[in-house]
Amino acid sequence: MNHERIALLKEYIKEEPENPFNQYALAMEYYELQPLEALEILETLLNTNPEYLPTYYKIAHLYWEMESWEKAEKTFASGIQLAEKKNDEKALGELKASYQNFEIDKDS
Repeated sequence: MNHERIALLKEYIKEEPENPFNQYALAMEYYELQPLEALEILETLLNTNPEYLPTYYKIAHLYWEMESWEKAEKTFASGIQLAEKKNDEKALGELKASYQNFEIDKDS
């Protein structure tokens, strides 16, 4: 976690609150060491910018890691649906592959 980068991203968010990338990047700074902080940012991002596709993969994984099975499943499904709508084959493949692994993990 890079404190200088976090401060810079927070400044960018103040300057461009409508830019979802800045919020996503901030969540990624917190992702490994402060997953609850990352989750809060990603949930806000998902609510304010539901068309920002990268959010779905990361937040679904956080739900999965926290064993919030229903939320993870719902988020994967929503992300897959959005990727199909946007014709984003790369994101669709990543989401589907992760969802399959999630299903295996959930059932074991």
